[in-house]
Formats: sequence, C-alpha cells, structure tokens
Amino acid sequence: MRFSSPRPRALALLLAGAALTLSPLAGQASAKQPVDNLRNPCFTPQGGATARGGFGPDTTQLTAAQQRVIEAASDRLYAVKQRQGLAPSAGRLAAAEVPVYVHVMRSNSGAGDVTDNQISRQIDVLNKTFAGQESSQATNTGFRFRLSGTYRYNNDTWHTDGQSTTYRSQTRKGGKNALNIWLVDFDYLGIATFPWEYSNTPKIDGIRVLYNSLPGGSSTNFNLGETATHEAGHWFGLYHTFQGGCTDTNDEVSDTPAQSSASSGCPEGRNSCSLPGNDPIHNYMDYSYDSCYNQFTAGQSSRISKMWTSYRA
Repeated sequence: MRFSSPRPRALALLLAGAALTLSPLAGQASAKQPVDNLRNPCFTPQGGATARGGFGPDTTQLTAAQQRVIEAASDRLYAVKQRQGLAPSAGRLAAAEVPVYVHVMRSNSGAGDVTDNQISRQIDVLNKTFAGQESSQATNTGFRFRLSGTYRYNNDTWHTDGQSTTYRSQTRKGGKNALNIWLVDFDYLGIATFPWEYSNTPKIDGIRVLYNSLPGGSSTNFNLGETATHEAGHWFGLYHTFQGGCTDTNDEVSDTPAQSSASSGCPEGRNSCSLPGNDPIHNYMDYSYDSCYNQFTAGQSSRISKMWTSYRA
C-alpha cells in the first residue's frame, strides 16, 4: 500500500501512555482492487483479512487495547459536546447535509477522467445508501450529501496516487464536515481517513477511491458506487464489520454480528464466528460485492452520530 506520510500523530496522541505500537498504516482504512499482481502488498492484518475481491491483505487492524483507548477518547469528547449543548438531545441522533468535493486526478493524457454524470450518480448512491433505501432492513442514518464542487487535475503522479499527502494538502476543500473524494488509479478500491485524525491532519482528511468504481465504471463487481459508501463509512468512524474478529467487542456496534474474517462475493448464510448470528455480508462495511451491499444498521447509525458529534460537528 502506498503511503507517503508517517503514522498520523493524532492517533499516536490518542494512544499515548498505552505502550502500544501501530503500523505506519494505522489510522487509514482501505479496500484493495481485485488485481492479480500487487506492486506493494502490505502486512497481513490480525485475523488474515482479505480485501474485497479476495486478493491479499488490505487494512491495518487495531488491537483491542488500541480500540479501547480510541473509544475512551471519543467518549470524553462526546461528553464535552454534551456539556456544551452541542450534542443531540436524548433519544435523537445527529443529522446533517455533508458538502462533497470531488477531485478527479487525471493523467497528463486525460486517463482516469470520469463524467459529470458519473459523479452525479455517485452522489445519488451516497444519498441512497445513507438514507437506508436499498433494503427494508437498512437504517436511515440521517445524513445527506450535496455536491459542492468538482475539480479536475492533469498530473501523472497524482493520477496513480503518488505524493498523496502533497496532492491532498494542496487540493482539499472545506472544513471538518466536508467530505473530499479523490478519484485515482491505484491497486485498491479505496482508502479512508478516520474522524479522530482530523484535528492533527486536516489537510489530508477524506477518502481516495478508484475512479473505475464509480457507477458505470469498469471494475467488475465493484462498479455500482458502493466503494465510496464503504469508505465514507470509515470517514464517519465505522470500522469493518470484521474488526477484531470473533469477539464481543468486534466493530464496537452491537447489532452487526461478529465475524472472524472478511467476506468475498455474496456468500449467503456465511457464519465464520461461534458467536450468535450469520456474518453481516450485506453490510456496507464488509467486503462483499457492490451488488450484495444493502444496509447500515441502527447501531452503526448511532455510532456515526456519536463520531460526527465528537469530531466533525
């Protein structure tokens, strides 16, 4: 995995005093493009999770101890917002319209360009998925997305996600509530920053998405626009549903059954964990095909609300 920046200091600060060491990939979540030859395979995460498409390891997993530190820090921030009167009232969740800035990172010859129609359809997908409109079991998170700007660049290095810290720092728009999407050509379907990183690295906050994963793109099984939904879920503070493996803590969400490893394809009835419930293969935060995805849960909506209030409101 290509990262030109060191481990985010914000996460290091959250973990200060915990005697924990993270990989340089920590604080970033990703999904790998299903390709046969990977130029830069990264380390194998705990549990041996494979990427969407079934090719190799893809994302740093936090240990249970690291998760506890992050959760405690988030709880403290949320309590501060409550005392300030900035948190939702009892029984209610946060909701907002999120401005979206799309950065099309083309090569000098124009490769990697996407149409305005594709971008519009991608925003429609985000609005549909976060509104719970793909399944009767899905939850409306209360968040909507508004395209606030589209920017196109011609740069061979940026097109392939080279100098990613530089190009994000130079092009990012908006504040902590703004979702920036950089469309690039790389070996992964997507890479996202988590909300607890923003305070220290605001200029690189956002998600990087394979341009061919937009609606109508050429990435077989991954061209319905659901990669952006998955990565936006991380941007809001959601873990993979298989985070932590077969444990009660798992992804910090009680209504997503624990799973030992990521799914691939759409394996109905898959049950990789001895804890109750089949694997949540239809959840946007697993690694299923786009056509298999159809829901966020009520628990994930609550977590999104909490993380939004703590870090982005």
